[in-house]
Amino acid sequence: IKRMRSKIEQQVMAGVGTIYIARQLSSRIALEIYALVLSAAGVIFFVSLPHVFANLAQVANGGVPGITAFILSAVLGTKVIVQVALFLGMIATASLAVSLTRSSVPHSLAF
Repeated sequence: IKRMRSKIEQQVMAGVGTIYIARQLSSRIALEIYALVLSAAGVIFFVSLPHVFANLAQVANGGVPGITAFILSAVLGTKVIVQVALFLGMIATASLAVSLTRSSVPHSLAF
């Protein structure tokens, strides 16, 4: 038997649903994802990725030392806004990894 919901019950449940969605969208993991996406968008907007990959392909034969030197040179040779975006992206990635690791560990094992 399906019962009819009263108008006040519908309004209360709609409010509960709205609060639940707002809490999920403002959770720590969601904020970390937003920071990561904004960081990536900033890098994509300010950097010519095809040129970076073309230059990286040229130094790839130098092995790890050549690639490391290229990445360091590329980061230090960019605008400050790109360096900030990369730094924030690294922080957001590390924080997201920690959050996801902690959320997957059972509470009895969490430290």
